[in-house]
Amino acid sequence: MSEEHSAHNYHPLPIVITEADGAWVTDVDGNRYLDMLSAYSAVNFGHRNPRLTAAAKRQLDRVTLVSRAFDHDQFGAYVSELAELCGKDMVLPMNSGAEAVETALKTARKWGYEVKGVPAGQAEIITFEGNFHGRTTTIVSFSTDEDAKASYGPYTPGFKVVPYGDADALRDAMTPNTVGVLVEPIQGEAGVVVPPSGFLTAVRDLCTEFNALMLADEIQSGLGRAGTTFAVEQENVVPDVYILGKALGGGIMPVSAVVANRDVLGVFKPGQHGSTFGGNPLACAIGREVIAMLKTGEFQERSRELGAHLHARLAKLPSDRVREVRGRGLWAGIELNGPARPVSERLKELGVLAKETHETTIRLAPPLMISREDLDWAIDQFEIALKG
Repeated sequence: MSEEHSAHNYHPLPIVITEADGAWVTDVDGNRYLDMLSAYSAVNFGHRNPRLTAAAKRQLDRVTLVSRAFDHDQFGAYVSELAELCGKDMVLPMNSGAEAVETALKTARKWGYEVKGVPAGQAEIITFEGNFHGRTTTIVSFSTDEDAKASYGPYTPGFKVVPYGDADALRDAMTPNTVGVLVEPIQGEAGVVVPPSGFLTAVRDLCTEFNALMLADEIQSGLGRAGTTFAVEQENVVPDVYILGKALGGGIMPVSAVVANRDVLGVFKPGQHGSTFGGNPLACAIGREVIAMLKTGEFQERSRELGAHLHARLAKLPSDRVREVRGRGLWAGIELNGPARPVSERLKELGVLAKETHETTIRLAPPLMISREDLDWAIDQFEIALKG
């Protein structure tokens, strides 16, 4: 195990994985497990998806990094195809999800000062209770999770936090200095929390009314996970800014991006923001294949259909053990009437990998290519695990 020399910033289940294929992984002893977490949606298309690994291997034989000091032959096609997928004009490529969120925050502030005309140093961005957008010092400054936030101050100013799903509270918090509203269409780390119907529409309307940018963090909820390409589509909402990551890298490497129209991302000039690895040739080649796979609609359809089956079965779990089931598509948060860690450990013994969050919630997020038979088997094991 890795405990001796690794900082203890994670509490992993006692398993050491050596191989993975599709929805299944294998440990050092040759035991196979069904992956029902998908690396928090980074492995939406399955482990070592043949199309994605082939795209990566082709690019590995050509060029992997030139930095943004030079152009490369994958870059123009990647940003064009990703912009088209999002229905926007411009893409700013980054690496990790947290980098993409930081980029979106900088975008909103810069746009607020240079386009909206907010007085210098007075820009405000509104976020929501229960949020998870990453772990940088700026991002944890507006976290309401003490584990994520405690002992990292002094905290970055310029943020307001209001209850998730409360459009009235959002309206009350908005002022002429509001430059952006940062929202997860579904809160993943909080336990797959789905907002009330109409909330995302209200966020969109309030951002339009107050001339602020709607920043949709689709890092976990996007790219097919919730049953549509983007979770905001389920309320026919179009944000000003898409924040993407995780599945955009196909489970192969960190790939993230901020996508918006020219009147927003056009505020950046050379030297004002950047990344050595952002938009590198290997990342672009993988990202292009992810985009091509999403364009067929196959994965979104699978998520919708298998997700309906998943939630129908989860709704029948015993109420004495399960308080609530939340989610959309192939994504579920199962709120237990007791601690979740023992259940995730029991699941591991039964051959299913899932993970607890916030003490009492088990998250399920299988790869979107999982078979119905494997999904049913996993739910069968979950029912057994609940019995202790």
